[in-house]
Amino acid sequence: MRNVAVGIDIGGTNTVMGVVTEDAKILAEASISTQNYIELGDYISALASNIKELLLKVGEHNLKGIGIGVPNGNYYSGTIEMAPNLPWKGKVMLADELKRHFDCKIVVTNDAKAATIGEMVYGGAKGMKNFVMITLGTGLGSGVVVNGNLVYGADGFAGEFGHTTAIVGGRQCGCGRLGCLETYASATGIKRTAFELMSTYNVTSKMRDIPFNELTSKDIYTFATQGDDLALKAFDITADILGRKLADLCTVISPEAIFIFGGLANAKELIIDATKNYMEKYMLPVFKNKVKVLPSALLGTNIAVLGASALVM
Repeated sequence: MRNVAVGIDIGGTNTVMGVVTEDAKILAEASISTQNYIELGDYISALASNIKELLLKVGEHNLKGIGIGVPNGNYYSGTIEMAPNLPWKGKVMLADELKRHFDCKIVVTNDAKAATIGEMVYGGAKGMKNFVMITLGTGLGSGVVVNGNLVYGADGFAGEFGHTTAIVGGRQCGCGRLGCLETYASATGIKRTAFELMSTYNVTSKMRDIPFNELTSKDIYTFATQGDDLALKAFDITADILGRKLADLCTVISPEAIFIFGGLANAKELIIDATKNYMEKYMLPVFKNKVKVLPSALLGTNIAVLGASALVM
């Protein structure tokens, strides 16, 4: 009988879940719309029903547990706390509610931390004791591993690197503060940079033909590879800011490597290589040329589901 775990990635739009083996094979997957369930009880019932259907599909198994990655997930308490993009406000007793349906171990953590565990168990960080995971999506998530342990801090929320200040008095962030790193180094951040450049420079750019709500970071990458000057500059500014902040982070924890995951990570030479160059430019001399900046080895997979499942394996 094979051991399996259920990994769940709860996002503001959709919830994706999968049954995962010990060697990182996803045997069955399903998804539901997070936004369709205003009442938590209805959401938990739908989630439990889908999980049970998936477990039936995979046949005979030994369920090791359920791991969940979710914005503002607290590893210590199994709760979601004040997540701005989810339908349920305040403190949500997620693990306790799901335990009404399953008699197994249930672990909750931040979605970026789940991706970090996935990289450590299944990806490029196997065997590493000190590394950082940066997820460049709608925002900037992060997970920090020191001496082989994921850092949670006193309250379970340590590692919010995306909400350190990149520019004092800078852009408005969804958290309510100004100048957070994720407002510059993320899919939405690079789009804001592109439009600021278009408003500043009277330079021809294909990006001008696309409305703000329709332009994506993938479009900016495509135009950059075609030699669009403003698109190239948008990537350069993003890499500069991210590299400077990573240089600061290296002085605090001295990691062996920094892994980059998310849609922007696919723009390898424009974001990963360029960020590494800027990081070295700003780095304290004693740390220069010691820290690798690498794409996630799990690009193209559902790392959040894999990482969530690894929480209980």
